[in-house]
Amino acid sequence: MRAATTLSVVVLASAGIGHSVISSLDADIARVDPFKDMKNRPRAGHGMNVLLVGTDGRDRITQDERRRYRLGGAPCYCTDTIMIVHISEDRERASVVSLPRDSYADTPPHTDQVTGKVHHGHPIKLNAAYAEGGPQLTVRTVENMTHVKIDHYLEVDFTSFMKTVDVLGGVKICTAAPLRDTYTGLNLAPGSYTLKGGEALQYVRSRHADASSDLGRMKRQQRFLAALVDRTTSSGILLNPLKFRDVTRAVLGSVRADRGFGTDELLDLGRAMRTFSPSSSEFTTVPIGRMGFLVKGIGSTLKWDPVKSQRLFQSLRDDKPLATAPRPRTEAVRVDVAPQQILVQVENGTTTPGLGGRVDSALAATGFRTTRRPVDSADHAVRRTVIAYDPRWDRSAKSLAAALPGAELRAAPGLGPTLKVIAGADFREVRKVRAAAVDQGESGVVRGDEVGCA
Repeated sequence: MRAATTLSVVVLASAGIGHSVISSLDADIARVDPFKDMKNRPRAGHGMNVLLVGTDGRDRITQDERRRYRLGGAPCYCTDTIMIVHISEDRERASVVSLPRDSYADTPPHTDQVTGKVHHGHPIKLNAAYAEGGPQLTVRTVENMTHVKIDHYLEVDFTSFMKTVDVLGGVKICTAAPLRDTYTGLNLAPGSYTLKGGEALQYVRSRHADASSDLGRMKRQQRFLAALVDRTTSSGILLNPLKFRDVTRAVLGSVRADRGFGTDELLDLGRAMRTFSPSSSEFTTVPIGRMGFLVKGIGSTLKWDPVKSQRLFQSLRDDKPLATAPRPRTEAVRVDVAPQQILVQVENGTTTPGLGGRVDSALAATGFRTTRRPVDSADHAVRRTVIAYDPRWDRSAKSLAAALPGAELRAAPGLGPTLKVIAGADFREVRKVRAAAVDQGESGVVRGDEVGCA
């Protein structure tokens, strides 16, 4: 998210600014060489691909900010946000693809930047590639997974995100449901808000506001980025050199970028994107095929859907809009929360052998994040299917109920983010559901001007 903030400011605000101003700001950018000695790279496509990473660096966060925004703890020296931003060749569209930090990945052979040990390729969580091999291993791993050639690399931390939002005067977001996360301190009632730097950081960092965990956080990050683009393009910043200078200094003072992303590239890109607007941007998350994929020595990971993800990355390589991908032919019931964001544990509440497995498989096929480990219920005489849920996740429960017509909703305070389905004798089918937003793949493609309340 912080990396995406950098792109929005650099791309949008550079339009019409003089070469001398950009040159002075360019000197503030720390340089890295993520492409050094890289061989056998994917073939270049059309347009430009930028790998944007946000690290959890918090060295310059004050003690007061640490307490107020729950930023305590030691940094992991890994990437907590990873995005590919594709700028179309005609410079009229930006496609943002979020890559979950817990994605299962296989690294290429490399040298550990800490120990100096030479490693063969091995399994890893995607965000750990940075700790093991820095920007270069991160780029190489992403290219190996996506077959998309990365043209530029940008990296920022917590500080630049907070400063950027503050200099903009805050960013307006809205939520249709309460958002509370005791880990980050986020506490928003339904309504509209203008979030300043620290509050905005709480919003985009929250993973425990509902049952959607990291996937929900990425969706909120995408919504926030769309709102930030709208704020940048509609607030007169592009026409105010002093405001522009303040914003870009706030961002570029803590950015690391590849050596090829310099003054001329900023100016060319800025001139080409004078007409950029929220409707020119689209956001999605790489489709997930399997949740909770356990890997020895690594833990629980997310495995990408091999067919849908490659279709998505082919669109990037071909410089095509993501939102034009084929829609499912089957009509699905619209729900508030996407099934991919809802955790489900299935129990068999009857004496019918295999019923739990059938319900689990049917829910998973519709997109719900089931445990894939159905169990027998303590009660074997359940006639009507029951959905047990923590009241804090009531929107997720209602969305799940739409997929199980006739099921009884039963509040269970303290149950937590995982909803429980106790299959009864009345079970017949799982109805297909989809989130109300424009969608594609697992998490949906949403244009910047289509973003509403979260």
